[in-house]
Amino acid sequence: MVKLSFLGAARSVTGSQFLVDTGTTKVLVDCGLVQGCHHCEGINTRPFAFNPKEIDAVVVTHAHIDHAGLLPKLVAEGFRGPIYATPATRDFAALLLEDSIQVMLGDVGGREDALPYKENDVAPTVAQFETAEYEKEIRVASDVSFTLHDAGHVLGSAIVELVAAGIRIGFSGDLGNPPTPLLRNTETLKAADYLVVESTYGDRVHEDRETRKELLHDIIDDTIHKRGVLMMPIFAFERAQEILFELNDLREHQKIPQVPVFIDSPMAIKATEIYKRYPQYYNREATYLIASGDDLFKFPGLSFTPTVEESKRINEVAPPKVILAGGGMMQGGRISHHALHYLPDPNSSLLIVGYQAAGSLGRRLLARPPKVRIFEKDVVVRARIKAIGGYSAHADQNGLLEWVLAPQGVKRVFVVHGEEAASLALRQRIRDETGLDAVVPYLGSSVTLQ
Repeated sequence: MVKLSFLGAARSVTGSQFLVDTGTTKVLVDCGLVQGCHHCEGINTRPFAFNPKEIDAVVVTHAHIDHAGLLPKLVAEGFRGPIYATPATRDFAALLLEDSIQVMLGDVGGREDALPYKENDVAPTVAQFETAEYEKEIRVASDVSFTLHDAGHVLGSAIVELVAAGIRIGFSGDLGNPPTPLLRNTETLKAADYLVVESTYGDRVHEDRETRKELLHDIIDDTIHKRGVLMMPIFAFERAQEILFELNDLREHQKIPQVPVFIDSPMAIKATEIYKRYPQYYNREATYLIASGDDLFKFPGLSFTPTVEESKRINEVAPPKVILAGGGMMQGGRISHHALHYLPDPNSSLLIVGYQAAGSLGRRLLARPPKVRIFEKDVVVRARIKAIGGYSAHADQNGLLEWVLAPQGVKRVFVVHGEEAASLALRQRIRDETGLDAVVPYLGSSVTLQ
């Protein structure tokens, strides 16, 4: 018998954390920070539901902070085992954890005692990473092993196929939204006894690839024609690199005129360098373009602005222009400064291409309010607000269902990592169309698998 506990991302979309306990071995799948609430100090600083010293290993699906952001707290409180992840996830985690601590410090006015861990906890955490390649079985203990499969979500993201005391559990992590401009398609499992599947977009369906590219072209073209500014809040790694790929293609085929394009995110700039290290993870199309000599992340008019001074000088460049700025949910980052400046302009546009958590500024702007508050100032919203779901890094309801249907022998599906309505919608569709036993677990609940 195996005990599976849902310690995060249950009826919510962040804080991924699942504990597998065989009675002799304890393995944690993901150890994520809860995001989207104001600072979330009370949630992220509370004690773990287990003794970190008793955890034998952690397997990380990918480096996003809601999946890896509490690893330094785990290490600081006594965890000394290996943290398994793909090489790219290890590199991204080092970058994102360093950034996360700085963001949190800014949120709480520099009070390190208000944070879940300290700045000097990050380096020891990164040192405990052990890399695991796709499709290679890793034995954690005599009764636990795992294999990683390409999730197609972000570079290096993984599905975890965990075998504990003979029971095979598939953890989706975050599943990708193929076909994407850069990454390979999401893999599926051949067999599993139980599945733990995300449901970020469990209640909706995205546009297809050609539609999303047309929508991107249309809003760029329209904003340029109006001589406005196109603002795009980006996550440092995932959408930033894929949007660059798409812009490069549009420019090379002369579908959009040459205008200034700014990548205004130090994190995205660093993440793009990591992308360049791992071309073996790219899909066939991207690999072909690289082999032909194309630089996927460079085209005429593109500028990277790593420093604050360079960022400020973007405002001196006359429109039309395109700004991809850090702060994917607009809860901070440089996109907030650009939004303050250009949201009142009716000729400008804000394009949302990633998931926006409930309560975030990005989510509020999707409702097209007459005004919002940024940096303690009331900002009138006259710019057009658009969204393209097809550029989400997450699978939609159809993609999630397809992943659930693939493996043989599934006894039960646990639907996690989604707002409650999305999780319940996916659960119902799984039940209706597959007959599988699907449940949405509550936070802190446990089940016995046999």
